[in-house]
Amino acid sequence: MSQDIRDFVTPSCGLLALGEPTHREPAFGRIRNELFAQLAACGFRSIALETDRVAALAVDDYVQGGAGSLDAVMREGFSHGFGDQEANRRLVGWMREYNRHRPPEERLAFHGFDAPMETMSAPSPRTYLEHARDYLGLDLDIAGLTGDDARWSRTEAVLDAAMSPGATPEAERLRSIADDMLTTLYAHAPQRIAATSRDEWFNARIHLSAGLGLLRYHRQSARPLERSARIAGLAAARDALMAQNLLEIRGIEEKRGATLVFAHNHHLKRSPSIWGEGDLAIEWSGAGAIVGALLGSRYVCVAGSLGRSEVLGLEDPAPDTYEGLLQGRVPTWGLATATAPPDARTRTDTRPEQACFPLDRATLDAVDAVLHVGEPSLASSRADHSVGP
Repeated sequence: MSQDIRDFVTPSCGLLALGEPTHREPAFGRIRNELFAQLAACGFRSIALETDRVAALAVDDYVQGGAGSLDAVMREGFSHGFGDQEANRRLVGWMREYNRHRPPEERLAFHGFDAPMETMSAPSPRTYLEHARDYLGLDLDIAGLTGDDARWSRTEAVLDAAMSPGATPEAERLRSIADDMLTTLYAHAPQRIAATSRDEWFNARIHLSAGLGLLRYHRQSARPLERSARIAGLAAARDALMAQNLLEIRGIEEKRGATLVFAHNHHLKRSPSIWGEGDLAIEWSGAGAIVGALLGSRYVCVAGSLGRSEVLGLEDPAPDTYEGLLQGRVPTWGLATATAPPDARTRTDTRPEQACFPLDRATLDAVDAVLHVGEPSLASSRADHSVGP
């Protein structure tokens, strides 16, 4: 077992993905911080988290030395409640301090790569499209087409095709307008960048991509499909947006250095993601499967594995499971090359309310390495001293 992430960085790696099997075990975020500090020391210049890309612009501004408070940026710069996580707070504070006396080309950048949506709801595209419209100086009535924002953001708009505004004539018109704005943004890039800045141009593209993504997601929500096909389609649409964002982030960061991306295993592994509960069974291509197919050897993936967890109420895994075999080799946490022993099995002692997805053979065959956390309390106490404000 190794505890140096640099052992798994290949010469061609531009995007190093670090997964976690659950968002609910805080040790993974703390270990991620320690590993990112190692990577920053060997040339990584950015990190991308599973959080709203537009909101994360405020976090990046803060870590680059911008005005404002840490409390405010944690409150406003994260989606999914991730701003409440202590590991994320430590990461943001540490990045700001790291950057304080470094030139711009050596500073660390913070990115979100998720779409601006929650699991069961997606907001109106209005504010994102209006940002791009205003940057381009166009005279377009976006609000008149979107109407009341609440009709987009309510849960029923995503879960019930009949309640979705995604297939209305107004939504079709908005998609056409947004597509035209994207063409205009690129066509006028020399003039707009000269009049503003490259950063402002990129921010306009990020907002416009988010608005277009929301329109596509709401269009998917409007499709009259049975439950499994419906949720699979929504999951696929979200991960496609994530993949697009990761590719754009790499385009921005390519000349500065490699990027660490941190998210759930389902979003990062190269194999199809499979999820089922009760009579629900869905399969889709995660962002990692998409990006891995496009980037090839430039994409390296490390899956997260959890042994036991007091936070989740998860006991030690059976010794013949994938986690059990890893548990016997690492008392706290460690990194190892991904292997799938022929006599190992998938653990079955996890419960749905724990939201923890165990390793399986397909996952191990689709990643390059595994980060196993055997005893989170011991792992956390060590990692807490590595990165912090």
